[in-house]
Amino acid sequence: MNVRAYESKDVPAMAAVWNQVVTDGVAFPQEETLTEAAAREFFAAQSGCGVAELDGRVVGLYILHPNNVGRCGHLCNASYAVDRDCRGRGVGRALVTHCMAQAKALGFRVLQFNAVVASNTAARRLYESLGFQGLGTIPGGFRMPDGSYADICPYYITL
Repeated sequence: MNVRAYESKDVPAMAAVWNQVVTDGVAFPQEETLTEAAAREFFAAQSGCGVAELDGRVVGLYILHPNNVGRCGHLCNASYAVDRDCRGRGVGRALVTHCMAQAKALGFRVLQFNAVVASNTAARRLYESLGFQGLGTIPGGFRMPDGSYADICPYYITL
């Protein structure tokens, strides 16, 4: 597996993976999928984006950007998307590790996840195994596709 900065040619595959996660409705807060044009604009607006390639195709990605402004501008936030057919193969770990290095290189001091859905146990185990600290639980912080509400668990790590 290779993780690298994204290139313009990657955008259609990135949008497809991103849209899988959005459509699943259990991890990302977004409800609208990205067209290719919107994806180009969205990914270009990030502080950094990386893609994971497996057997020559994009199977995952991350976006990285400030979590806040001004006096809190040294905190960043990231989101990760892995093709559903490639989950459980180390893609997420490779993306998070690459993202952490990129965040540090960009001068960020803390990587914070604002809304990890409590039921996303694979992501939570991964983050905890990499040294992320949980900040507690926000009851009902995420609206599921069926209209019910799930808890979210913020995480952070000092870079």
